[in-house]
Amino acid sequence: MAHLEGIRLKKKYGQHFLHDESVVHSMLNAVALDTNTSVFEIGCGEGFLTRRILQTPIARLWVFEIDSDWANHIQKTVTDKRLSVFLQNFLESDLSLLEPHSPWTILANLPYQVTFPIIHRFREHKHLIKEGVVMVQEEVAQKITKKSGRGYGFISLFLQWHFDWRLLQKISPNAFFPPPKVDSRLLYFKPRMNLPDIPKADLFWRFIKICFKQPRRTLRNNLAQAHYAIDVIPEKTLALRSQQLNIDDFLALWEQLHPLL
Repeated sequence: MAHLEGIRLKKKYGQHFLHDESVVHSMLNAVALDTNTSVFEIGCGEGFLTRRILQTPIARLWVFEIDSDWANHIQKTVTDKRLSVFLQNFLESDLSLLEPHSPWTILANLPYQVTFPIIHRFREHKHLIKEGVVMVQEEVAQKITKKSGRGYGFISLFLQWHFDWRLLQKISPNAFFPPPKVDSRLLYFKPRMNLPDIPKADLFWRFIKICFKQPRRTLRNNLAQAHYAIDVIPEKTLALRSQQLNIDDFLALWEQLHPLL
């Protein structure tokens, strides 16, 4: 069982701790930090990123840490009045506490097994977020940023609707202890605000899921059993795969379909 700083690493939390200075520099250089910036981090571990964030001129750094061993370690070894450590599962935290100091910049090496649940929490509270850089699996980063073709699907469209994304540095397993079995990627994001209304938005995103139910099948085949009035859709469109359509294409289809529901 791996240990660091005399503390046992816990597999259930997906603990792979970053120890590459160049990666931290890439994270910090991708965002705008000044004396008014509020930063939060998810999972501080032994504090490699935490300490370097505190070397920048920020107003405050709040850390959500699920492991009491590491939360206690940071509270004992890092003495900076700008730092607050919350012994909490970020997925269960009351994020209304962020409101007084918003907007926030996020800098985090995300636990890979809960990457999407965490990103969905960002979406739910995006009005509190200015921008961020997160570390995710390379495969996940590609899925989020895909615009067409293999790997492009509901999650790509949904998250690109809510955020602008940019692929940053690709990271090898050797940048972590213990090294994971996959490559990682830094991913920059910024909330998209004041979005146009989508009529019957919940039904629209359900429609998108159905369109991508079997990505290699045509739109006609995926929609055939879904009781939409597909006869209003041109035949040449129905012959396409969903992976060939972008968000504007889907919104145009929805404009035709939603009044008939």
